[in-house]
Amino acid sequence: MLPYPQIDPVALAIGPLKIHWYGLMYLVGIGGAWLLASRRLNRFDPTWTKEKLSDMVFWMSMGVIVGGRLGYVLFYDLSAYLANPMLIFEVWKGGMSFHGGFIGVMLAALWFGKKNNKSFFQLMDFVAPMVPIGLGAGRIGNFINAELWGKPTDVPWAMIFPPFSDPAQLPRHPSQLYQFALEGVALFLILWLFSRKPRPTMAVSGMFALFYGIFRFIVEFVRVPDAQLGYLAWNWLTMGQVLCVPMIVGGLFLIWLAYRRAPAAPAAAV
Repeated sequence: MLPYPQIDPVALAIGPLKIHWYGLMYLVGIGGAWLLASRRLNRFDPTWTKEKLSDMVFWMSMGVIVGGRLGYVLFYDLSAYLANPMLIFEVWKGGMSFHGGFIGVMLAALWFGKKNNKSFFQLMDFVAPMVPIGLGAGRIGNFINAELWGKPTDVPWAMIFPPFSDPAQLPRHPSQLYQFALEGVALFLILWLFSRKPRPTMAVSGMFALFYGIFRFIVEFVRVPDAQLGYLAWNWLTMGQVLCVPMIVGGLFLIWLAYRRAPAAPAAAV
């Protein structure tokens, strides 16, 4: 069994002001995505300035944050937030939905693309390889918060999370680290390498949806579902898996459609 590293969720406290690691992980994700997008910008559109890129990153980041929070409220714990709406603003405690953030990014891409003469899938293909940076950083934030841990297990790398998080004090799968490895590292490598060669429009977006859906669906088998929802069916099906099914199907469809109808697009990566 591996010891859980005791990391204070508060990275810095200045009087009543507290800066949480969870929030800093969002800054890491957004900043990392911006840096990599800057490297790919000339291949995407040589006429775009760094200011326009910054605008795009800002609006898509707002899509992630607002969509992620509202997605969690709607998909995972609506009754609690209806009872106390002010809880919506306590984002430092966690409670973000990837699927809600994904919808938020899509809406931001649709709006920003119309303003800048880019199609929805042109923008989504461009940003997809950067998204795993934010996903990976977010999972590290979950790990530091000691939240979203996995089922009890006797594997050698099991961890016992702090009592405030897991009163049962059982050795558990560190499922946050599994998701960091799959949704962060593995997904980034797949998309970055795939997008280095010319691909038809929609293909990169399809690869993102497909592999994220697969990775998340797999990890859900060892991750404890949200207590207020539990298992939806068969004592194993979770809300996360339900939300991943349309991503997997949609990803396969986009890849099929991309190669069926469109010529290869210019390579976007360095």
